[in-house]
Amino acid sequence: MGVVELLGVAASVSLLAGWRLYLCVFATGLAMRTGWIELPQHLSSLDALANPWVIGVAGIGLIAEFLADKIAIVDSIWDAIHTLIRPVGGALLAMAIVDASDPAWQVASLLLGGGATLLTHGAKAGARAVVNTSPEPFSNVVVSTGEDVASAGLLYAALANPVAAVAIAVLLILTAVALLLMVRRLLKKLLGPEARPAPE
Repeated sequence: MGVVELLGVAASVSLLAGWRLYLCVFATGLAMRTGWIELPQHLSSLDALANPWVIGVAGIGLIAEFLADKIAIVDSIWDAIHTLIRPVGGALLAMAIVDASDPAWQVASLLLGGGATLLTHGAKAGARAVVNTSPEPFSNVVVSTGEDVASAGLLYAALANPVAAVAIAVLLILTAVALLLMVRRLLKKLLGPEARPAPE
């Protein structure tokens, strides 16, 4: 696997961890354990993810996240708590994917992986806070289910095809930036001039 593909896989997994950290850990570990997805040889540094205990803990986290994410307000509390957890998890996943023999790559991937995870986490949490303002309960479930399907599909594609992982990483970055800009625009509209205190 070339450097570009390797960085694409690391970036895709990190970016997806901002949406569904436990899914990323669980699916990657399960794929390695069962041979369901033939991972590139270089990803053997992720062997710890194939440990049954790690898969089990990630599975419990995945179920908890799946359920919490479907309930308005609970999902925002979950996201608030995971503002610290997801970036660390995404950074460690990225660090495990790159070449363990080069400390410079390890540090760079740790920093970039954590930043990428924080970017998508911020976009997800901001968008979900906006969705939570909807008076009906179904929009939250629909958005959450869409995130589940997109995360699982994109994670599978990134692990199965490292070349596609580069395109997936670019798509996720553009989506996260677009979501953050939309949330910012909506907040400006909600907190328009009439909501701001008058200068004295």
